This record gives sequence, C-alpha cells and structure tokens, in this order.
Amino acid sequence: METIDKEKKYRKLIIALSVILPLAVAALFGIKIEGVDLSFLPPIYASINGLTALALVVAVFAIRSGKRRLHENLMKFAIGLSCLFLLMYVAYHITSETTFYGDQDHDGMLTPAETAAVGTSAIVYYIILISHIFLSIAVIPFVLFTYVKAIAGNFKGHRKLAKITFPIWLYVAISGVVVYIMISPFYG
Repeated sequence: METIDKEKKYRKLIIALSVILPLAVAALFGIKIEGVDLSFLPPIYASINGLTALALVVAVFAIRSGKRRLHENLMKFAIGLSCLFLLMYVAYHITSETTFYGDQDHDGMLTPAETAAVGTSAIVYYIILISHIFLSIAVIPFVLFTYVKAIAGNFKGHRKLAKITFPIWLYVAISGVVVYIMISPFYG
C-alpha cells in the first residue's frame, strides 16, 4: 500500500477523534457522580503531564542522535501517557466540584477579599489555563497526523509536521503542570 493511501486510511478516523474527544470531555463536565472521592488524582495527572514533557524532549534528542527505535518507543509512551492523563482528568472532574483560583476557604465562591488576595496572579493563571485548554484540543489532530505519517513511512512529512506538533504538545504538557501548581493551594 502506498504511503498516501495509508495516510488517507486514517484521515477520517483522526478527524472524527479530533472532534469527538473534546466534545465528549465537554459533555462529561456536565455529569457529576456523587460519593466518589478521586481528589488524589490531580497531582498524579500533573505528574503524568511532566513525564509526557520529559518523554517528548528525550524523544527529540533520540531522533537527532539517530536512535529511531528509542524515538518511536518514547513517542508511543508519550501518546499513552496523554491518554492516561485524559482518563484521569475526566474521572476527577466528573466526581469533584470545580475549584476556583483564589478560593482560599474552599466554599466554591470567590469573595472580593479572596480575589484581591490573589491579585494579578489570577490573570496569569487564566491566560495559562485558557491557552492550555485550547492548545490541548488543537494538538489532538497534530499528534495523530504526525504519528500516522511515521507509521506510513512518510518520514519527510512526519518531520515537517513534527516541527509544528512538538512545541504545541510540549507547551500543553508543561502548562498542565504549571496550572496544577498554581491551582493546588485552592483544592478543598
């Protein structure tokens, strides 16, 4: 099978996943399962984001050093970690109340005093959070198309797309850790 045929074979699936995953996650945010305590998950999935970032950086060094098999394994590992993150993230959010940045008394509401206490750091937090959310949605097709180009043997196309995918994915992984570090003092 030609390289282009292999890539076309996955095109509709990638587009479907790129639309369905964010919509499913958004829909699941409307569901709340009571009586299940998964409050231990945020530091775990933040660590998974950190490990994903590390895997991505090491994978780039591996391919630049000509270690194709190591690069391939690290990229599969990074994709697996991202899937694991997504499962834990959704599980946490469907079983927990929303945490607001600055909610020092953990009552689910921000008072003027709490807002004043966090000051301009709230702006920084929300800029990082919003960019993280939008780029985490945008990176899905990039990761999948980049991966498919590699498994189809289109290494020229893979390298070209990876130059776009890598910084976006790395930002999403690192900003996920930063968001956790910033919000963690306000968990109930």
